[in-house]
Amino acid sequence: MVISLDKEMSIDQIIIVLIILVALTNFILGYLRYDIVAICALILAIIFGVVSADQAFEGFGHPATITVATVLILSRALSNSGAVTYLTKFLEPLTKTKVNHIASYSIVSAALSSFMNNIGALSLMLPAAVQSALNSKRSPSIILMPLSFASILGGLITLIGTPPNIIIANYRQTISGEPFKFFDFTPVGFAIAICGVFFLVIIGWRLIPKARRPAEEAEALYQIDAYVTEVHINGNGNITGKTISELEDIASEEEIAIIGLVRAERRMFSDFRNQPLMLDDILIIEGSPDSISRYSSIEGFDLIGTDKTKPVELNTETEKTFEAVITPQSVINNQNSRMVGFTGRFGINLLAISRQGKPIRERLRQVRFKPGDVLLMQGPSERSSSLITSLGLLPLAQRKITNNTGDKSLITIITFIISIIIASLGVLPLPIAFAAAAICVVIFGIVPLHELYESIDWPIIVLLAAMIPLGTALESTGATALLVSNIAVLGKTTGPVFMLVIILIITMTLSDVMNNAATAVVTAPIAYGIANELNVNSDPFLMAVAVGASCAFLTPIGHQNNTLILGPGGYHFGDYWRLGLPLEIIVTVVAIPTILIFWPL
Repeated sequence: MVISLDKEMSIDQIIIVLIILVALTNFILGYLRYDIVAICALILAIIFGVVSADQAFEGFGHPATITVATVLILSRALSNSGAVTYLTKFLEPLTKTKVNHIASYSIVSAALSSFMNNIGALSLMLPAAVQSALNSKRSPSIILMPLSFASILGGLITLIGTPPNIIIANYRQTISGEPFKFFDFTPVGFAIAICGVFFLVIIGWRLIPKARRPAEEAEALYQIDAYVTEVHINGNGNITGKTISELEDIASEEEIAIIGLVRAERRMFSDFRNQPLMLDDILIIEGSPDSISRYSSIEGFDLIGTDKTKPVELNTETEKTFEAVITPQSVINNQNSRMVGFTGRFGINLLAISRQGKPIRERLRQVRFKPGDVLLMQGPSERSSSLITSLGLLPLAQRKITNNTGDKSLITIITFIISIIIASLGVLPLPIAFAAAAICVVIFGIVPLHELYESIDWPIIVLLAAMIPLGTALESTGATALLVSNIAVLGKTTGPVFMLVIILIITMTLSDVMNNAATAVVTAPIAYGIANELNVNSDPFLMAVAVGASCAFLTPIGHQNNTLILGPGGYHFGDYWRLGLPLEIIVTVVAIPTILIFWPL
């Protein structure tokens, strides 16, 4: 349906457009998490009658939503199987020079993200990349941004590499009865990925500002030796006989954390808080220099950890320090350490927080966590994995091959390949084929039942499920057609190729500041409508949306991969455009002619 330019907007059109605009604004500003924004927008649309109650939750059963969920489960299977762990071992000999180092990790990351969710691919490669950078005495900042961008580029190659491809494929099925197939994205995506990765390896990494973080161990990043010390129980005052728990009220007032107890040369970092203090016990405390000075001046304490040539040892056979990055989906976002209860709930000590490569020291236990923050923690080795899993963190250490799965990489890969072949040949629809594969990896024990639902990025699922009915409402109310008719006036004077470029640039710009899946849902109907108005093939316009929605390189908030590397790489917000802007120009220059060759107007 085409609405004439002089036709006034109906009430329903005004309502749905306003709801979408408010949602997009909140996506950009980031005051609320994107899934919450999307579900609130959906509820408002139902209340105002532009989305019927019967259709409100159809998005949860939409093929795109199901496909994204199953891809995430299969990505977890690849992680658990140990296949990637084996792969990273072969990369170490290739890291002797900077160019080879960046090239090897970028190429592998792009290849992995072609056949698994690109966020999952980066999550697998990130710990290995950080460790390899430290082993090579290089700054992680040199490696991580090319790694993230390469994983995004690799996701363009196949249907399952990135959610926008899945959304666009299913949208094409809605409008034409035939979806884009598994490898329909390959010619365009492969050309862009090859050119993009080549740029990253040869030129791109040189555009990153000088190392934001020294290539040293975790303790050096946070300089925790300046904030962790020891105090001796001298028997004076009334300290002797009190428990650690009784002392923690005073410690908390002084912004001090009691993280360990040394008794008879035995170091205890957990299960010691109910121990009554004895003469000659040593407490290991953490805090700012001023706080340490005030606390150690209490009668009964002697400050002994002043020799900087002998830093406090925080690692034992059973207890280690470890780093983890906060993901955008972590449950501790916008909370502080007191609210999380690291010590009480998990028996873990929070030692330091790094944000954009710089340590945060003041009132550490009141700092609210943000995505991309890197936490330095200390505690029992066996508790670190459960903590990381339950809180939605990403460990910054090389993954070990899990004992509970054994070497099941071959089973995982065969299952994955069979599901792709079945879907590609049209034997089963892609959501069904991948759902069957997901069931298989659970049956084989590659993804344990307790990890099944943890594997799914639920905020993305909720976002898709909520945005799909809103996108449908845009079309059903005629709002999309009204918008298209206005835009098409420009296209009729400039030509369809120019409009194809405009659609790509607009989509790419939106994706830099909001979730890529939401960008694809909103812009796909507009692109399709413009193609129809210009009487040209809609496929190149849908391909442009798929490319543009995935290629978010200018900010750390446009794509989750960019957020994940923010803390470990020590980047600043403005660092991304230095490398991202020329890369987006390259994407545009390569994408347009490639789309027109393989998907002519």
